[in-house]
Amino acid sequence: MTRDEGYLDRLVDEAALRRYLESELGPAGEFAVEHHGEGHSNETLFVTWGDRELVLRRPPAGETAESAHDVLREYRVISALADTDVPVPTAVLACEDTDVVGGEFYLMDRLEGDVVRDSEPERFARPESRRRIGEGLADTLAAIHTLDYEAVGLGDLGRPAGFTERQVERWGKQFEWAAETTHESREVPHVEEIGEWLAANVPETYEHTLVHGDFKLDNVMFAPGAPPRINAVMDWEMGTLGDPLRDVGWMLVYWDTDPIVPELMPNFLDRPGYPSREELIERYERASGIEFVHREFYVVLALYMLAAVCEMFYARYLNGNSDDDLYPRMETLVPDIARRAKGLVDGDRTI
Repeated sequence: MTRDEGYLDRLVDEAALRRYLESELGPAGEFAVEHHGEGHSNETLFVTWGDRELVLRRPPAGETAESAHDVLREYRVISALADTDVPVPTAVLACEDTDVVGGEFYLMDRLEGDVVRDSEPERFARPESRRRIGEGLADTLAAIHTLDYEAVGLGDLGRPAGFTERQVERWGKQFEWAAETTHESREVPHVEEIGEWLAANVPETYEHTLVHGDFKLDNVMFAPGAPPRINAVMDWEMGTLGDPLRDVGWMLVYWDTDPIVPELMPNFLDRPGYPSREELIERYERASGIEFVHREFYVVLALYMLAAVCEMFYARYLNGNSDDDLYPRMETLVPDIARRAKGLVDGDRTI
């Protein structure tokens, strides 16, 4: 990612943030802010406050689709999960005052470890470690889905009844929001047809659980050392109550030896040891007791969501609201995503 100083200035007013931290945490001799450029949705900044290392999460600068960047939801969820089997960072502060940094934000403690995104850490470069990475991912998702969300105070986080139907509608609207900007650049094939197929094929029944909303390999952190052990699940901005298989479909789209968006997905899953998609599903089913039924529906839904997310990236680029080098590539990548989803709908592809 390039560094556009003008854009970075829009992310944080350091003087205002210093005043806020002094009022909430007390004075500190050292203060520094660093923009972490690896994510592609909410913005992440590393903050040093005295001897504390913190992470600040805020929405991107500029216009965003409604409810797409709810960082205060993240704060609420990780606060509630602090003493559960779901590993999360420690929440520190939440701020609704948009005058401080130009948007709502929260702070959490910074953890040490590796986020496995575009390269495989050398310490994991052996078949047994690779297998543990996949198994840990499936087990952690099962822990999220089997959590007693009422007991931790998240019983009103969402409306699980009708969740999957609303997901189809919501992501269609997100795509339409982006297309208001992007349609002048190019059209995306099959999107309307895919949305109609999804609406007609929503499963009649499904489990009601806590749902992460963006569960994938690079939204967990692995603790230092070996063997691989997940010490944090991150990016809870879309956390809610709903259909757990929505998370499974999303995880599988990102667990692919033929990644549809190589810039967003690991490109090393064909190396010896990494579980196949089928092995990942079997591990999840054993750990959760939830069967992954209606597989084509949930993977097509995940691709539909991915197309909408990436189209929003492209709209932000066209509107001048991002310095992310990936966003211009969405001009061609989003149509590719739609074609892959259409292949599953037509039976030309398999999961």
